[in-house]
Amino acid sequence: MHELGIIININKTLEDVAIENRVEKISSVTLELGEVSGIVPEFLSDCWNYYRKKTPLLEDAELVMERLPAVTLCEDCGKTYPTVEFGRECPYCHSPHTYLLVGNECSIKEIEAC
Repeated sequence: MHELGIIININKTLEDVAIENRVEKISSVTLELGEVSGIVPEFLSDCWNYYRKKTPLLEDAELVMERLPAVTLCEDCGKTYPTVEFGRECPYCHSPHTYLLVGNECSIKEIEAC
């Protein structure tokens, strides 16, 4: 379960931001999770609930997760398409020369302080 490691790294970032901005408590953290990031939201939520109880800065903080759809670009025809629905082959020209534009992210979008 790599979700706990993700939460630990997010916590380090939150602690740095809190020190920089003289924040003592965080009430909410919004994460953007790509559709093909490999992160299981339920596991991430469980790890958050476990870890925040050990961290005074986050003990009452809510975790909000926003899913970002995965989008792939075809290098041959230049069109984009939903990755999960069509996979690696372009549905327009059937080219295998494609790459993921967005959808594998895990980033902090917003932090709310008390």
